[in-house]
Amino acid sequence: MDEMPRPAGRREWIGLAVLALPTLLVSMDMSILFLAAPALSAALRPSGSELLWISDIYAFLLAGALIPMGAIGDRIGRRRLLLIGAAFFGFFSVLAAFATGPAMLIGARALLGVAGATLLPSTLALIRTLFETTRQRSVAIGIWTACFTLGGVLGPIAGGVLLEFFWWGSVFLLAVPFMLPLLLLGPRFLPERVERATHPLDWPSVAQSVFGLLSITFALKQLAEHGPTATAALALVAGLMAGAMFLRRQRRLPSPLVDLALFRDTGFSAALAANSLALFAWTGASLLVAQHLQLVVGMSPLNAGLWTVPAAIASVAACLGAASLSRRFSSVKVIGGALALTASGLALMAALSGSFGLPAVISGMVLLGFGVATVMTLGIDLVLAAAPAQKAGAAAAISETSAELGGALGVALLGSIGVAAYRALIVVPEGTAAAAAGAARDTLGGALAIAAGLTATAGDALRLSAQSAFATGFAIAMGVGAVILLAASLLFASTAFGRRSRRQRALAEEA
Repeated sequence: MDEMPRPAGRREWIGLAVLALPTLLVSMDMSILFLAAPALSAALRPSGSELLWISDIYAFLLAGALIPMGAIGDRIGRRRLLLIGAAFFGFFSVLAAFATGPAMLIGARALLGVAGATLLPSTLALIRTLFETTRQRSVAIGIWTACFTLGGVLGPIAGGVLLEFFWWGSVFLLAVPFMLPLLLLGPRFLPERVERATHPLDWPSVAQSVFGLLSITFALKQLAEHGPTATAALALVAGLMAGAMFLRRQRRLPSPLVDLALFRDTGFSAALAANSLALFAWTGASLLVAQHLQLVVGMSPLNAGLWTVPAAIASVAACLGAASLSRRFSSVKVIGGALALTASGLALMAALSGSFGLPAVISGMVLLGFGVATVMTLGIDLVLAAAPAQKAGAAAAISETSAELGGALGVALLGSIGVAAYRALIVVPEGTAAAAAGAARDTLGGALAIAAGLTATAGDALRLSAQSAFATGFAIAMGVGAVILLAASLLFASTAFGRRSRRQRALAEEA
């Protein structure tokens, strides 16, 4: 007879507060470097490709290492992996802060990505251990998601404050005050449970998964930055081939890196799909909205950042309220409705951003934030509930990987649609030098820079044409995203995804 779930007490909730530290940090570290890029460029003088690698290498290695790190945590202990990863994250952050050249900073950022991959799966798996009852776990995951959302908002703000008074490397030292309390309090308040110590780690599977995910992520980023190219196509084909080999190997192993049986659970598969779609919408829209606010509306980076706060508040409210909604309605219905709400936010920006400007964009992002946060909170809960306790780390890593790929796809697809429309619609005044005309057609920022150097009449014509072309591309991209999310919400509500998952059965048993 199974033991009754044990309600969490004071110690467990303190443990959740400890887990909030790495959650906030990883989220902040994803966005904090954007503000520091001009300062570190002036100090280290990286080339264009080196600056791109400084920005991207962290996300590449984070995405590639998530699944192996989740499986390692299941085998050596999630708390142990979390504390080891935290120690290395702090050390590599100091290394990045005092980098003396671009190569050293790229290496430190790469190592930070690997260390960061130990943190998120471990925190989610430990929540699965700390909170045994379904309702308390739902609340805990809502708080975890709210912390992750807040980190994305606080990152640029904290970075701006540090850069105002200190040198560019100070943004990396922010990790130290987060990691020290974790290392001191973690052994006391976080439980340790080794679930699969007798199952060896299959290193060929690790190599296949890392290579496949790195190749696919690289292909999506190449597609977003340069459009369809031979490099992107080759990387995508190589990644998909490695992924196929990885899946075939997992079916034959007695202790696979990823248990494909997890995907037979409707709740698990549906949650992964919903999380990917939510991050697809959020990341793609956030990229375009940031450019729209600065280059079309004309805001400074600080003002544009402050206008993201309403969407962040909506996200935090949704994270904390999702558990209550799931108790009144099935999680599947709530997720389907949240996907539809996300689609409505995209549709609002597509239809009204030209007529109503800033109010339409901010209102759309608020709807988007509320919908995406609801999906993510309940989706993560469904993933952890569907996975056996001994595979919680691997399941959490799969969830984070699907979200990373969804976000990369959002940037690639919606960004590419916006860029294609911009390039098709912009009109460059006659007589503009060929090199300048090419730069103007390449990006809106390039067009505004070129317009500033032309005569008043030609410059105004180029600026207005470029902004109008970008606004039209923005609306088209938002419209495509809205159609995709609306179709997904209907599919979610009307197909096999509507069957009750283990999550709903657990709720029914507790009621």
